[in-house]
Amino acid sequence: MIGKDDAGRRWSIGEVARVSGTTVRTLRHYDEIGLLNPGERTASGHRRYTEVDVRRLYRIRALRTLGASLEEIASVLADSSDGLGPMRDLLAEQLRGLEVHAAQVQQLTQRLRGLLGQIDRASMPDPDQFLTTLEMISVFETSFTPEQREQLARRRAELGADAIEAAKTEWAGLVEDLLRHVEEDTPVEDPQVQELVARWDALGNRFHAEGGDGEQTKAAARRMWSDNSEEIGRNLPWPADRMRDLMGYLERARQAR
Repeated sequence: MIGKDDAGRRWSIGEVARVSGTTVRTLRHYDEIGLLNPGERTASGHRRYTEVDVRRLYRIRALRTLGASLEEIASVLADSSDGLGPMRDLLAEQLRGLEVHAAQVQQLTQRLRGLLGQIDRASMPDPDQFLTTLEMISVFETSFTPEQREQLARRRAELGADAIEAAKTEWAGLVEDLLRHVEEDTPVEDPQVQELVARWDALGNRFHAEGGDGEQTKAAARRMWSDNSEEIGRNLPWPADRMRDLMGYLERARQAR
């Protein structure tokens, strides 16, 4: 049990290691390099960590999970205080990272739930379904940088499940309306076509951040559709060749504005 005396709470190195999930060896290393020096020592030289030390350890661990090196962490801690503002900023950044990860996990969960549902119906997914899943993951990963994937996942988390489902329904309606114009060879300058394309782009914009970063992910998404229409089409209810024709039609309509 963690102890407490009149001067405040104190933790031994073993207690801190056990509670925080950090090894004793790591804590000793942090002490040796000056990253986390225990605030006190006993008469026999044993380390005792104070409440300030615990907060500093939390910041160290949090920055490590965000990808910072020990040298970078030392610089950040040297340039910031132990006050509420820096701690709030760090917690907010951690939360954003977890939300991005949660959105990515949710997407994979939905995909796997579909495969499990098929197995529960006594039907083994065929190899093409597994390969398509892997292919889609590959397409997504090679079309966007890790930073862009995080931005897209963060935006999906901000929108929420209900808004995403509503957008899917709206998008499916736009696909059907535009495919009819493709089949009828309606001129791309037609006002009805231009209105549908504007709605298409506005809908897509909801999933991208504002500013330059959002413009980059939008451009990457269009390239993904253009370069991987066959692979993407296998996961859609419309034939791949029709979707490919639709993508070309959309681009010509944008150029005609």
